[in-house]
Parts: sequence; structure tokens; C-alpha cells
Amino acid sequence: MKAIIIDDENKARQLLTAMLANYCADVEILAVCDDLPNGVKAIKKHQPELVFLDIEMPGHSGLELIDFFEADEITFDIIFTTAYNQYAIDAFKLQAVDYLLKPIMFQHLIDAVNRAKSKQEKNNYTYQLLKHQLSKEGAKKIGIPQMNGIRFLEPAEVIYFKGDRAYTEIYLKDGSQILASRNLKYFEDVLANHLMFFRCHKSYIVNTNYITEYIKSDGGYLVVNKNIQIGVSGEKISTLLEMINA
Repeated sequence: MKAIIIDDENKARQLLTAMLANYCADVEILAVCDDLPNGVKAIKKHQPELVFLDIEMPGHSGLELIDFFEADEITFDIIFTTAYNQYAIDAFKLQAVDYLLKPIMFQHLIDAVNRAKSKQEKNNYTYQLLKHQLSKEGAKKIGIPQMNGIRFLEPAEVIYFKGDRAYTEIYLKDGSQILASRNLKYFEDVLANHLMFFRCHKSYIVNTNYITEYIKSDGGYLVVNKNIQIGVSGEKISTLLEMINA
């Protein structure tokens, strides 16, 4: 597998190069670049299958990489190398983009390279969504992957999520619904930094701002948006009430 490393820190470049030589011998490093412009030139020249890309670099963020390419030119996979905080890591998990958290552990490197080898599809919109999620504007919104792109929702638009195996129904304030081909755990990860959302049941995530009542009878349930009943697990009700009181 042909690869390029883009990182502004010399020590980080040397360490990753050495780790790949020791643990991923079938990865051939074609170029090592210290900034994004040189990285873009190297990608266009060498046509790698894999790019190890740092995010925090002077001049250009690594997230700007895809802005230099047309959609059909992105024939490479990206593995981000980052020291970003937990919020960013949640975003990486959300978009199923591979990342290596510095300091890089050798097993994590091996696993990421193996995933890149087996990956068949290159989805340009995935990186666009990641870039949006990490931006100031995007941090406020929820990205819903759809067949032809991404729909961004304000958190206040969503009343609750209802999971059904591999699918999730998203119920909106205007009365409409969105069916997403993602399970509820996926959206639980997506919403980790939106504190108004709470997984109250194995099948539901609720926007606590819309809860109007908690009814103890019939096993217990929540009333949201005045007239919608959704389930709540008994072991989660105390946590939910504390959250609302706080």
C-alpha cells in the first residue's frame, strides 16, 4: 500500500515512519511532507492509496485537504493523526473516519492500516461532514447522513429518536420524520456533546427540552411535546430527573 505522511512536526514524522517500517512493512512511504501545500503536490504526483494527515498545522488545517481536489480525484483514504480533544474524537467516530490519537500506539496503527486496506468505497461527503462537525458552526448542528448527501439539523428541531434495529426514525418539531439507516447507538455517539439529549430507553433518545410530564403508571413513560408518549427505563429515570433539575 502506497502512502504519504503530512505532519508539521519533524519528530512526529520520524516516529510514524519508523512505526510503519516496524509494524506495517507492506506500507510504502512515497513522500513525507511538513505542510499541506507540499502534501497536496505529493498526492497529485505520487497518487497514494493512503494519506496519514495531521490536523493542527500552521497555515492550513489538515481538514482543508479535500478542498484542493475534485471529488473524482479523491482515490485515497485518510487516516488522521491528531492530539485533538474528546469532542473531536467523537466526531471522528461519528463519521467512521480512521484516526490515530497521539501518542500513537502500535496496535492502533496496525488496525487503522488494516481497515484502510479492506475499505472499498471512498465517500467524499464523509470528510466534508467531518470538517463541518469540527467547525464552530457545525458544532451546533446534527448531521444526518442521507443517500444523496447530508441534512444538518438544529438540535431544537428534533423531539426524539426512535431506534428499530439497524434504522432510526427522527421525529421533528414540525411534525415530519426522517428515516436514517443508522442504529440508535450511532446517534447516541453523535449526540454526546449535545447535552439536552438523553437515551431514556433502549429504543429512544429524547430531547429533554420537550419533556412535559413523567407518568409512573403503566410501567412509566414520558410525555413529550405535550401529547407524545415514549418509553423510559426504570433504572434511568433518576438520572433523567437529576439532569432536568440541573
